[in-house]
Amino acid sequence: MSETWTFEGERTAVTAEKAVAVLRRRIAEGRLETWLTSSAGRLLSVVSNTERALVMLLDAADDPGAHAVSAGSRGVSGGFRLANGQCDTYPAADTVPLGEAFRIVRRVIGTGLPRAGAGWCSDG
Repeated sequence: MSETWTFEGERTAVTAEKAVAVLRRRIAEGRLETWLTSSAGRLLSVVSNTERALVMLLDAADDPGAHAVSAGSRGVSGGFRLANGQCDTYPAADTVPLGEAFRIVRRVIGTGLPRAGAGWCSDG
């Protein structure tokens, strides 16, 4: 059985394209933090500021995981609003442009692996 993914709190599995469509809609609505859970217990998080995203992949809820990085990006990016209202700022190198975040989500949901060529930093 291959790994399937659902949005947090939902039961219906989504395809990679459906997940990106839902992410786009949620971001447009101002819901900038999204979690997906796999049938294998892995977690995929996307927190956006509408231009960039912090994308994290965890093997389990207690795993420190890893996040996508943009090598060479400088400065900081703000406006990453969590579901609890907290607004975070991250080094730009620890976030990726929103289009890249969507490519990463497609790849993880479609293959189970981060996008080839994408930089990742272990958080453990």
